[in-house]
Order: sequence, then C-alpha cells, then structure tokens
Amino acid sequence: MVAEVRRFPFEAMASRCEIRLAAPDGEAPDAIARDAIAEVLRIEAKYSRYRPDSIVGRINAAAGCAPVVCDDETLQLLAYAQHLYAASGGLFDVTSGVLRRAWNFREPRLPDPAQLAALVALVGWPAVDVRSEQRTVMLTRPGMEIDFGGFGKEYACDRACALLQARGVRHGYVNLGGDMRFLGPQPDGRPWRIGIQDPRKPEGVIASIDIESGALATSGDYERYFELKGQRYCHVLDPRTGMPVSYWRSVSVLAPLAVLAGSVSTIAMLKQADAPAFLAASGVGYLAIDSAGALVHHRFDQQTSGEPA
Repeated sequence: MVAEVRRFPFEAMASRCEIRLAAPDGEAPDAIARDAIAEVLRIEAKYSRYRPDSIVGRINAAAGCAPVVCDDETLQLLAYAQHLYAASGGLFDVTSGVLRRAWNFREPRLPDPAQLAALVALVGWPAVDVRSEQRTVMLTRPGMEIDFGGFGKEYACDRACALLQARGVRHGYVNLGGDMRFLGPQPDGRPWRIGIQDPRKPEGVIASIDIESGALATSGDYERYFELKGQRYCHVLDPRTGMPVSYWRSVSVLAPLAVLAGSVSTIAMLKQADAPAFLAASGVGYLAIDSAGALVHHRFDQQTSGEPA
C-alpha cells in the first residue's frame, strides 16, 4: 500500500507556504509537520528585521554604538554572508537592505536621488565587524542595517527539511513561497512535477520540471515591482547604485540545498549580463528568462510550456 501524502499549508515570512509529506509507519504526520513549521517560525522570529527583540533588530539598533553578542547559529549565518559577498564580487551584500527606505514598490515613484545616495553610503559589508572569538558583531556606521532576507527563507527551508529527515520522512517537500527543498520522490517512486512561473503571467507556467531530491529556488522581477514610463523597477537592487536590476525576468536554480539555490539565483540576477558565466562556473542547473523573454538553460531537465510574452 502506497503511503498517503498529506498537505500542510501555512503562512510565514510574508509568503504562502506548505509542507507535503508521507509519514513513516507509526508516525503522526500532523505532529511531524507541526514541528517543521515551528522551526520555520522560530527562524522568522529570530532573524526578522521588523522585530526589535530579534537578533537582527538588536544588531541594527546598536549600529555605530556597540557590539552585540551572537550565538553559534547567527555567527554561522554571518560567515555565510561574508562568503556570499566574496563570491558575488560584492553584489550580494546583507547590508543593502537599508535601501528599502528609498523604494516603495506599491506606487510608481522613483526615489529622491539625494536620499538614495545617502543610503548607498550606508551599504558595505566590510564595515561589519564580526569577531568570532569574542562572539560579537558590530555595524560600525550609525544607520547601517543587516538583513538576512536574501537567504533567510532558503535557510529555514533547509532547516525544516533537516528536521523532517531526522523524523524519518523520505517522501515530501517543503515550499516556502516558491523556495523548495525535496526529501525524495513521491511514495510510488514518481518524481514531483513542479511548474516554473511565467514572470509575465501570474497564473502561467513557462516550464515544468521533475524533481526527486535537492532544491529549487527562483529570483525574479515580478514579486515586488512597479512600472513607470514603460520601464519595470523591481525589488532586486544593485548595492553599488541602489537601483533595480533589469537584465533578467527570472532565474531559477537547481542545487543540493535551498540556501545555495536561492543565493545563486539572486547573485545571477545581480550580475545581469555577466550571469551566464557565473552560472556556468557555479555548476548548478538553471533556467533564466532575459528581459526580452528568451530562455537560457543548462542542466535543467525541463519541458517548456510556452514562450513568455
């Protein structure tokens, strides 16, 4: 008898999320899913930039004033932030979240140039003083901020999957707002069929892919954006200028871990015309859609459902 796959939808990190799993014999799927969801919510609360009591909130509040003591998990995430900064040539910078103060993607309005320039001056990972031996971090410029939003969902996705695997789950996946990590095929051995969203058609699918394990993440210009005088301005911002990128509509990446897939897809968006070389060097599978709607893919076994408009 093939085990039943149960679906557990929930809200987290401003996203619609779900866990699908087939519980091991003798295990209650509801209890397993509840523990995984609790792990996602723990990470959201701990690293939310909106909560003054979170570790990120406390680090940001102390910018330019004093170091903040961190636990091992936070130090590991800071080390990963350093790795991403180096791997991207400075484009993936967790201090760039401060730029959101200048951009309101709910209305078609460009930011004031002086305000944007002042915020760009606050961006710069080298100004983050991490002292692992003392277990502290300090933002050395008043007004600086860090924001783990660039890989927070993917990290939570991997952590939830690790918990499910420890409970014996071998069939299922975690989906946090489109960032996905797979625990194995469906109970009958078939892969999961996942659609890749058409970035110009909210209900459309540009490609579909069969996945049994690993992770899939997409970065794009269609989640938060506005259009002004025929130009689209999206929430993916170049930390050097504070302006949105525009070369790709979306980049989807297949990788062993969700945090890797998400980081690579975001860096590819930021690298713009240089993304193909970066993606090729990264060794991942990917499907990218450029600003004209053309598809570029490598080691991404997919079936195209139609061309973007």
